[in-house]
Amino acid sequence: METVLFYIFGGIALAAALCVVVMRRVFYSALSLIVCLTAVSALYLLLEAPFIATVQIIVYAGAIMVLFLFVIMLLDPFSSEVLRDKRRYLGVLGILLGAAGLLLVYPLLAAYRPAPASRAEGADIGSVSQIGLTLFNDYLLPFEATSVLILVAIIGAVVLARRET
Repeated sequence: METVLFYIFGGIALAAALCVVVMRRVFYSALSLIVCLTAVSALYLLLEAPFIATVQIIVYAGAIMVLFLFVIMLLDPFSSEVLRDKRRYLGVLGILLGAAGLLLVYPLLAAYRPAPASRAEGADIGSVSQIGLTLFNDYLLPFEATSVLILVAIIGAVVLARRET
């Protein structure tokens, strides 16, 4: 039964992830991402990790996606002005800046090797305290890099949404 549920939720997650990439409207793409994150949460439940599943729903499908949807609505993708505006040079500029950012970040990420997880004898590996210690001791750099990346994306969306007067 668990194998069947795994394939069902895995298929839902893959289909939703594909919809995130191929949807033409950004709003529907964000809704597909919520479905994908929820399916991944169900997979965590199948792996008997209820804390991670709950955090997946509360933090990602809840708080982060509300923030993404707020930024999407701030950009107003449904207005006729946005639909008519076809500035291709901004797309090319975005690709060039993204490639430059990857080239700058790649050496940092390539050199990063997480330290082996320090586990005490008899410690509960899946406990909240052990997850917190591992996250903030062994994976602090990726955790902080993710938060900076989200902050930069939000600032970029607000700058793009600013109306020219």
